[in-house]
Amino acid sequence: MEFNNTQAIYLQIADYVCDKIQLKVWLEDQKIPSVRELAVTLEVNPNTVARSYEYLQNQEIIYTKRGMGYFAQANAAQNILKTRRERFVDEELPLLFKKMQLLNIPVSDLQLHYQQFIDNQTN
Repeated sequence: MEFNNTQAIYLQIADYVCDKIQLKVWLEDQKIPSVRELAVTLEVNPNTVARSYEYLQNQEIIYTKRGMGYFAQANAAQNILKTRRERFVDEELPLLFKKMQLLNIPVSDLQLHYQQFIDNQTN
C-alpha cells in the first residue's frame, strides 16, 4: 500500500480496511487480519494498525472478541457507506461545486459526463 502525505497513516489504513469490507473481501461477522498480520502486510508499525483498529471500533465498523481477534461488524458495510456518503457530501461536493462555478460548468454537463463514466465502467 502506498501512503500519501495528505492524511494520517492510521486513517489511510482504516480506509483500506473499509474498502476490504465494502468489496466483500473481508465479510461481515468474520475474522479480519490481526494487528500484527496487517502491519506485516502493509509494512507499518503494529501500533499504527492498532490505532486504526481502535478508530474503526469507535466507528462501529469492527469489534473484538476477547482472545479471538477482530471481526467486521454485522452492519459494517452499511455503516461505511453511510459515513462515506456523508463525508463526500460535506467535504468533497462543496469543492466540486466551487470548481464547477469557477469554470462555468453547468450541472447538465456533469450529468452527461457521469453517465459516460457509468457506461464505460459497465463495458
